[in-house]
Amino acid sequence: MLKLRNSVLRSAGILQTAAAAQPRVRLSTGPQQEHGTFYEFRTYCIRPEQNAAFLKLTNEKIHLRTAHSQLIGYWSVEYGGLNQVFHIWKYDSYSARAGVRSALSQDPQWISEYISKAMPMLSSQDNEVTYLLPWSRLQAPPREGGVYELVSFQMRPGGPAVWGKAFQAAITSHDAPGYGSLVGAFHSEFGQLNRVHALWWFESPDQRAAIRHKAHTDARVVSAVRESVSFLESQRNKLMFPCSFSPLK
Repeated sequence: MLKLRNSVLRSAGILQTAAAAQPRVRLSTGPQQEHGTFYEFRTYCIRPEQNAAFLKLTNEKIHLRTAHSQLIGYWSVEYGGLNQVFHIWKYDSYSARAGVRSALSQDPQWISEYISKAMPMLSSQDNEVTYLLPWSRLQAPPREGGVYELVSFQMRPGGPAVWGKAFQAAITSHDAPGYGSLVGAFHSEFGQLNRVHALWWFESPDQRAAIRHKAHTDARVVSAVRESVSFLESQRNKLMFPCSFSPLK
């Protein structure tokens, strides 16, 4: 276990060194890695007949939850997963998250007005702890409105020391020319390992389709993606609409 931990730490150091040597387009290493900030991805599957009721309840009572910790975004999945919501929560440390969970379990208003009503509406829940990749930073889209795409890549075992440089090149080849607006790139810590996520913003589904078609004719994008794909095992995506109460609109 100690050897594995040391290997992971060395891998992280290699990635940081490689990232520092790369040209930075408009992404920079933020303070989140230094301070241990992480982002919890949560996906809830809603019983089909309860979808509208769940979203209405959450809209009315989400303030009870955000009183305890910071919500980054909350979306309803339109394509790539029916009757699902996806949300991201920010924590400064694991102890801070534990404190939040403890406080929620003792919050009578949260339990009686939301949890007791929401839980029967769900068929499953899933979570994943992620960190922003060292070369990425969380940023708002150019304007409110539009759609978000969460693209999840399952990479080969080995971590960013093996595929980090190629993945960064593939993402920035889309981001720098404007083939979408990158909100953030994340690496899983707990959940499925060797998984990375890119969260993108587009004006509309049709604009995304047009941009995607254009990107496929860009030789720089094709070359970068081809290199990254050599480390890829699988990928999937979701197109999502932000809820009215989502900080990221």
